[in-house]
Parts: sequence; structure tokens; C-alpha cells
Amino acid sequence: MALSVPAIMKTTAARLSALYLLLFALCAVLLVFYMTSLSARMLTAQTQETINDEVLGLARAYQRGGLPVLVRVVENRSRQPGANLYLIADANGQILTGNVQSLEPGVIDTEGWTTEPFSYKRFGEGELDRLRSGTSDQTPPPATGENAVQAEGEKGHNAIALVLRLPNQMIMLVGRDLGEPERFRAVIRRALTLALGMMGLGGLLIWFFVGRAALKRIDSVSEASRRIMGGDLSGRLPVTGAGDEFDRLSENLNSMLARIATLNEGLKQVSDNIAHDLKTPLTRLRNRAEATLSGKHKPADYRQALEGTIAESDQLIKTFNAILMISRLEAGYSSEHTNRVDLAAAVRDVAELYEPVAEEAGVSLEAEVNGAFLVDGNRELIGQALSNIVDNAIKYSTDSTSKPAVRVTFERTHGEIRLCVADNGQGIPDDADRARATERFVRLEKSRSQPGSGLGLSLAKAVMSFHHGRLDLLPGNPGLSVVMSFPAREDH
Repeated sequence: MALSVPAIMKTTAARLSALYLLLFALCAVLLVFYMTSLSARMLTAQTQETINDEVLGLARAYQRGGLPVLVRVVENRSRQPGANLYLIADANGQILTGNVQSLEPGVIDTEGWTTEPFSYKRFGEGELDRLRSGTSDQTPPPATGENAVQAEGEKGHNAIALVLRLPNQMIMLVGRDLGEPERFRAVIRRALTLALGMMGLGGLLIWFFVGRAALKRIDSVSEASRRIMGGDLSGRLPVTGAGDEFDRLSENLNSMLARIATLNEGLKQVSDNIAHDLKTPLTRLRNRAEATLSGKHKPADYRQALEGTIAESDQLIKTFNAILMISRLEAGYSSEHTNRVDLAAAVRDVAELYEPVAEEAGVSLEAEVNGAFLVDGNRELIGQALSNIVDNAIKYSTDSTSKPAVRVTFERTHGEIRLCVADNGQGIPDDADRARATERFVRLEKSRSQPGSGLGLSLAKAVMSFHHGRLDLLPGNPGLSVVMSFPAREDH
């Protein structure tokens, strides 16, 4: 999707990039000026120190032999390659010796360090310029007096100098050309400017490629979000596998969407199941009430009809409570508290509760409990789930070809505690049917000869999900094994 520049600048990524680029440019410009100024000050200080050393040497020469020795030393030093600036002039400013041909006006009028860099021309540079230009081979007479000092219109160099007056009122100037510091400063400025330009170009290239990739990923996320908001809950946000912030955000949102899709599917299934499975008992209640009121009956008949209605109503209330409990557990909004639970004690209680039921049905109920099996959970929820499983095992083991039996065993393996309830009935041979058996209102028994609403295993599965465990239905050969796998406590 192509975006215009105003549209791009409305994005947070572009605004942050522009802000960082502006901040970087300001810091880089300040760094250029600071480094340039610092290098200039350092070179200027070094130049002044060098001039002071030169002045001390000339002062010793003057003390040793007076003006003749000083003039001879100045002439010797001024002829050396790369020499400093040397000038000796009389009280009127007429140049007597040195390597300076002309100076900017007013330089030697004040004693001490020159306040500002001044322009000058070395001795012999005029002839060299004329030879290079080819205008004349004649050498003009050297400038003297005010002409030598002013030399207006001639191009010169910049320098700083220390001006001293000798005891005989003659003037001595010792200076140093600023060409080298200025060249050094120009080199630093060019280097920093080039570095700034390269970093700025690199920043723009990185923003162009990386920023465009980020904008494309944001656009793809927005497009997927629009499809999802349009009702396609099967859509998912793109994950590139890079493991960056966008991938982590997409993975979390995809998990949330999967959770929402599961809850919506469960809600739809609950609505369909309620409409289908609760219609029969409600119709039966209405027909019973209508039949009771349709004719004259004895008070005992009315009482019997009301008792049947109350029993049917209690069963409906129990069914609705189970549905609400399952929904609350699956949504993770249960108000139940968890603490340390001994599964062995819970098994003993359930076995004691269902032992009369098993005896009445002719089923052998055995619970092999050795030691304590501690988990973090809610004892009431675990007891309810275990009761549902044991109740189903007793009911569906009565069709066994041998003596009906139900066994409850424990096993500890790989950080888990597995509670297994096995029967020797017909079981559920088909894998798909075993997967469907934990869904709400699913009853695989086509004859519906056994009482129930099809919510027992669904509630047990929700309880195990609440405890971060698993509910597995495995073939028992014969029969069915229902395994409740709990995470074991770390201190066990």
C-alpha cells in the first residue's frame, strides 16, 4: 500500500524517526563546532607557547651581544625552512630585518599580543607571485616606512604575534603563521561534516528500508484486524518468525483470538445444546402439568404430579448449575480458591460415597491408595469431577461381559500425578467418539437408557483445565480409562 508523505508523517514510527533524526543532527552540528573550536584553541595555545620560547631565546641573544647579535640571530632564524615570523623595525615602523615584507596597518603600534589575527606577506612572495603570473621580471624596490607597514591591496596570510619594544625604542615582532591551525581546523570540519553526512544518509537509508518494513507489517496487522472485526474470527495476525516485538504482539493477539473463538464456539454450542436437550424435559413438565389439570383426580394424584414436577425442576436446575460452572471454569473467572489438596483423601471420600451405589448396581469398586498425593487445587471441584467420572464408570460398566468392576489408581511420572478411573464395560472404541465425549450434552449412548445430561465429563474437563491439568480418555481393553493428570507440587 503506497502512502503519501503527509500520510507517512501521521504514523508514530515516522514521527519518532524524524524526531530522532533532528536530535541527532543538532547534536552532530554542536559536536562539529565544539571540536573545531577546541582544536583551534589548542593549536593557538601551542602557537603562543612556541612564540614565548622564541622570544626568550631572542631576549638572551640581545642581553648577550646587544642589537647586532639580535639582528644576526633573527636573520639566521628567518632563513630556516618553516621559520616563524621575525621582524625588527625602527621607532617609525621601518622594517630593518626579518622575513616579513608587509603587515596589516596598526599591528606593531601596540605592544603585547595581537588581539586578532592579522594579515601579512612574507619577504619575496611578491616576486614569486609575479613570476608565476608572468607579468614582469623586474623587482620593484622594497617598501619602506608607512608603505612597508600598510602595503594595501596585497594578498597576505594570517598570523598572530608578540610585539615588543626594545630599550632603544626599536620594535621586534615574533609571530607564527595560522595557516597550519586553519588547515587543521578545516580538515576537522570537513571530516566531521562528512561523517555527519554519512551518518545522516545511513540513518535515512535505515529508516527507508527498516521503517518501510515496519510500516508494511503494521499495515498487514491492520488488514488482518479489519478482517477479524468483519466477523472472520478464523483470521490471524501475521507472524514472520523474526521473534521481534511485532511477532510477540501478534502471537499474544493470536492466542487471545483463539481463546475468543473457543469461547464463542462454546457459547454457540451451549445455546444449541440447551435448545435441543432441555426442550424435552421442559416439554415433559408442561405435558405433565396439563395432564394433571385436564381432569378430576384425587389429591394423591396431584401430589404425585407436583413431586414429579419438583424432581424434574431439580434436575433442570442441576443441569443449569453444571453449565454455569463449566462456562465459568473455561473462561477462567471462577471464584474458587486453591490450596494444598491430597488426592488420596479425595479418592477415599468419593469411594466411600459411591460404594453403596456400586454394590446396588453389582459393580466392584476398588481404590488403590498408598501414601499421599499432594497437588494445588480446589478440593470441592476435584471431588465433583471425580464423582462424575466414578458415576459414569459405574453406570457403563454394568454392560460388561464379565463381572463389572471399577478401579481407581495413582501414578506419579514426569512431574505429574495421574489419577486413573478404569472400568471393564464396553468402553468407547472410536477415537473420534472419545474426543467428543468431553463436549457438552454429548451422550454416545443412542438408547439413552442411562440417566444423565451429558455434562459429567465436560465438567471434569473444565475442572482439569482450571487446575492446569489434562483429562484423557484411553481405551482400557476392555472398558475405558479416564485419566486426570495434575501438575505435582514442587515441594512434594
